[in-house]
Amino acid sequence: MKVATVDIGTNSMRLLIADYDKNIISNREKYVQITKMGKDVDANRKISTESINRNTRALENFVNMAKEQHCEKIKVIGTSALRDSVNREEFVNEAMKKTGIEVEIISGEMEANLGFLGVKNLLDKKDYTLTIDIGGGSTEFILGNNLGELIFSKSEDIGSVRMTEKFLKTDPPTEFEILNLYDYMDITINNTIDVLKSYKIGKFIGIGGTATSISSMLQELSPYLSERVHNSKIYYDDLVRVFYDLSKKTLSEKQMITGLQPQRADVIFAGVCILKNIMYRLNASYLVVSEYDNLEGLVYTM
Repeated sequence: MKVATVDIGTNSMRLLIADYDKNIISNREKYVQITKMGKDVDANRKISTESINRNTRALENFVNMAKEQHCEKIKVIGTSALRDSVNREEFVNEAMKKTGIEVEIISGEMEANLGFLGVKNLLDKKDYTLTIDIGGGSTEFILGNNLGELIFSKSEDIGSVRMTEKFLKTDPPTEFEILNLYDYMDITINNTIDVLKSYKIGKFIGIGGTATSISSMLQELSPYLSERVHNSKIYYDDLVRVFYDLSKKTLSEKQMITGLQPQRADVIFAGVCILKNIMYRLNASYLVVSEYDNLEGLVYTM
């Protein structure tokens, strides 16, 4: 059966088209469009009319692509930006009008569960596995054991778009802004980090645009190659190097980086800060990047 899943995120909209048979996903094709659904949502709690129009057009385009490839089922979810906005129904209604498909706005817990389903084939065979999904509006922490059971999951309101808008207002950011961002992160995720420290974590997995972009940058991939990114490793020492490099760059300089989508350049530094902080606090020497994520997880629920 040919299926399609769409994730409407805070910074990007992503489409997966694949064959699904007897719990096996094959012939995967992924498409990404930077749609910035969550622009100013953290401050205003509202999606702008411009953003609604931009995102419904992108969704219409994705749905048409899925129909052209004869997908029998199309499922669409909305995450952090839509969860947080008071006018989310306006978007859902407009999307229904344009595509005939109902957008399901999922909780942070459901988002984490879908991410866990997506990486279930990559879990550590001996110890616990922590999957970290850094999105535009939130970060999901997903802990599983070696039997494939979900042990703990938490969605925290720290994401690359949200943190950029809240703290990084100078180009390039000042040391004071970066310190404020770290202080806020430390307070926000402190309880979650304390819980995770009580488990013996044997493997760290990164999913989502921040992790895949960092891997692509480290490998200087142009164009992006998913087969090179999937199962690649981000070492903490390399991440520190990327952090210091990005901290000095202006937006226009970041847009020139090989391996980074220019449309992600404005929020990538905040994403690096989030990942660096988590890996440091959990003493992770490296993280494995997965191209399989909540889009594949959503397929398994079909």
